[in-house]
Amino acid sequence: MNVTLFITCYNDTLFPATGKAVVAVLERLGHTVDFPQAQTCCGQMHYNTGYQNDARHMMMHFLKVFRDAEIVCVPSASCVAMMREHFPKMAAAMPDAAVGRDVTAMLPRVYEFCELLVDKLRSVDTGATFPHTVTLHSTCHSLRGTKIGERPLQLLRAVRGLSYVELPQADQCCGFGGTFSIKNADVSAALLSDKVRAILDTQAEVCTAVDNSCLMHIGGALSRQRAGVRCLHLAEILASTSGEPA
Repeated sequence: MNVTLFITCYNDTLFPATGKAVVAVLERLGHTVDFPQAQTCCGQMHYNTGYQNDARHMMMHFLKVFRDAEIVCVPSASCVAMMREHFPKMAAAMPDAAVGRDVTAMLPRVYEFCELLVDKLRSVDTGATFPHTVTLHSTCHSLRGTKIGERPLQLLRAVRGLSYVELPQADQCCGFGGTFSIKNADVSAALLSDKVRAILDTQAEVCTAVDNSCLMHIGGALSRQRAGVRCLHLAEILASTSGEPA
């Protein structure tokens, strides 16, 4: 199957290893990966901060760039939630009804990375090896937006050598919330403190998630505390092998 990768601006700018890991996993499973150079952003940051017109322009650009894609893989539940929840709203507010039809045609082809592996490709076992103790942070958008449920856990349990430990209060927010962490720093820091304590209580070596935005927030706190716990996107764990460990 030919899969077109939407890398997301967070990963492109700050976490390029995640995109490389997605490609490694998909190619290992026998699929080809296309990467449109013209891609930019889904517009979530702009939409959430009131720049609706900018967000509409980005949506239109996304629709143009990925119009012919068979499958669009997105290694971010946050961005997928933006597309599914808000692209239809923006399209409905536009005078050109064709935009709404384009959105309707596009969305069934957009998959969060875990959804793609488990639901579409039926590939729970990615051939990964990761001999470490891992805990999973369930991000708000993956829980309440894309509702990917147990899919990340299914994938983790198929990884050779991996020891999974459940995160207490895993459904609780880490406090990032995009610009929320900037505009409401005190509340964000309190939520983050609770999340970090829960992670440390597991004694895991690695905290994983499907959104690097949350992992950046959590990883920053763990680093400042010199906790010795790494944060890795799930794709990087699934790409790890004994020959090329993450």
